[in-house]
Amino acid sequence: MDNKKVGLSDTMKAKTEPKTFRRNPIVGTKFTIAISSAKGGVGKSTFASNLALALKKIDIKVGLLDADIYGPSLPKLFSISEKPESDGQKLKPVKKYGIQCMSIGFLTDELTPMIWRGPMVISAIKTFTQKVLWENLDILIVDMPPGTGDTQLTFAQEIKMDGVIIISTPQEISLQDVKRGIKMFDKLNVEILGLIDNMSHFTGDDGKKYPIFGEGGVQRTAKEFNKNFLGEIPIDPEVGKQGDLGSPIVESLPEHEISKIYLNFAEKIKNIYF
Repeated sequence: MDNKKVGLSDTMKAKTEPKTFRRNPIVGTKFTIAISSAKGGVGKSTFASNLALALKKIDIKVGLLDADIYGPSLPKLFSISEKPESDGQKLKPVKKYGIQCMSIGFLTDELTPMIWRGPMVISAIKTFTQKVLWENLDILIVDMPPGTGDTQLTFAQEIKMDGVIIISTPQEISLQDVKRGIKMFDKLNVEILGLIDNMSHFTGDDGKKYPIFGEGGVQRTAKEFNKNFLGEIPIDPEVGKQGDLGSPIVESLPEHEISKIYLNFAEKIKNIYF
């Protein structure tokens, strides 16, 4: 009998070796792109909603799935209060701004906490990916929750994700988690399309750029992991203001500098898949 002790590192290694999974596409969609970070508070939901709107503006048929079960943002960002219709078997997405939308927030009251264990979260995710009548979408954008847990694993192992965009602010406290997220997607063989430096700097009334959260961290991380660096999004109070009003900046202020940045990202995505 082998008395060799198995250490924690050995156990973790066994659990994280790359595997081949049977991944199925989401019915009604051509391509599925996740917006992720592994870190909370870096602007994933704002990015996902504005990217979806930018894709729509360049004639891409797009859907937006809010996969954050514990903290859904889509109802507020798109000012949606109606509940999705159901035929008894499947849910019909709520349409807003020409985008097909789905969120757990459409099915619960605004302030109801989702006190759910992992299996219930997985069940909800499977409902959104298997029992929603997505209609002839070119791209489904999935707004991922923070972390590297049940939601990310369910998508990565069971859903044919065509790519993931990693969002981060430039300070090291965010990038520590982002690096874990990059390693997770690499181990699960999900293609990382690139990294976005969100809230990269603030331009004052004096015209000077102030890197409030540090400078260059996301680009250095992209280089460290041999990933594409897709660009920067500066801080602008108008982004938060329009999001709070339920009309994200790409929809409400299409000529704004930030909106043009999102349109540039959308063109990059279009060039990859179409």
